[in-house]
Amino acid sequence: MDPDAPHPPPQPSVIRWVLGFLLVGAAWGFTTPFMRRAALNYTPKSRPSVTDPRNSWIKRKILGVFWAVIDLLSRPAYAIPLLCNITGSVWFFLLIGQAELSLTVPITNSLAFLFTVLGEWWAEGKVINRDTWIGMAFVLTGIALCVQSKS
Repeated sequence: MDPDAPHPPPQPSVIRWVLGFLLVGAAWGFTTPFMRRAALNYTPKSRPSVTDPRNSWIKRKILGVFWAVIDLLSRPAYAIPLLCNITGSVWFFLLIGQAELSLTVPITNSLAFLFTVLGEWWAEGKVINRDTWIGMAFVLTGIALCVQSKS
């Protein structure tokens, strides 16, 4: 071997991949029930520009959406989980730049499902029934099969 030849960059350890996948799955899945709860508890403020009949129907709808977004983003109960969720998207794009795409996408999306179930249990007190536990076990088995097939 030529000692002056460029060396390929070292690959991150398996633990770093697993942590990356878990962080993305948690950021996407666990935050969703909290955003849902905050959105369901949202009561729009009365805004004259939204209800003014002198404004056209389309203008009232656009203003209604605009103020709903502003109002939701100004509430920490919605904005903090949204920020965590968006951070997960940044981590995902960093992962797909280095990890194998055919593993990254199914693993992160599957983990997001698992973390959504856990988030619903935490945020809304939903009971995780036997069938859901079985489904979660199948998801984990599928993840393991995907990883095993690539190694």
